[in-house]
Amino acid sequence: MDLQPDELAGVVDLFGSLTRAELVDACGELAFKQGVDADPDAVAAAIDGAIGTYHLVAVGDHAADTDETLLVVGPVAFPALPDGAADLPHIMDVPARDLARDAVIEAVKSRFREDAVMAVKNGNADRVETLLDVSYDIEAWENVEMDGLRDRLDDV
Repeated sequence: MDLQPDELAGVVDLFGSLTRAELVDACGELAFKQGVDADPDAVAAAIDGAIGTYHLVAVGDHAADTDETLLVVGPVAFPALPDGAADLPHIMDVPARDLARDAVIEAVKSRFREDAVMAVKNGNADRVETLLDVSYDIEAWENVEMDGLRDRLDDV
C-alpha cells in the first residue's frame, strides 16, 4: 500500500486527530479492504514523510485525553480520501479528542523554526526554498505571522 501525503491527511481528517499507532492501524484496515499488503515500515516511512512535508503535524503538547503525540492535518495538505477510507470511523474505535487550535498552531510554528534553523545551519538551499513555500501555506492555513522567519530564510 502506497498512500500519498494528502491521502494520509485525509484519513487523519476523518477523525480530527490520530496517534501514530492509530494511523498505522487505519492504513492496515485500508489495505485489507483493498486486498493489498500494508508493510508497517513503509507506512511509518510515509507518515514520517508527510510530517516532513507539513501534510501532517505532530502535536505533543496538547490537552487531549492521551499522553501520546497526536497527528493532525497540516498546512500544506489537501486531504483526499483513499478508496474505502469513509468506512474507517465505523471500523476503528478511536475516541473523539478536542485539540486546542493554539496547541496545533504552536506545534507548527515550533517545528518550522527548528526546520528553518537546521536548513540554514546545514546550508541546505533546497530545504530553505521549500520552507519559504511552506511559510505562505502556514499563513493561509491559519492566521500566523511568518514574515520574520520568512525574511531570515529569504536572506539565505
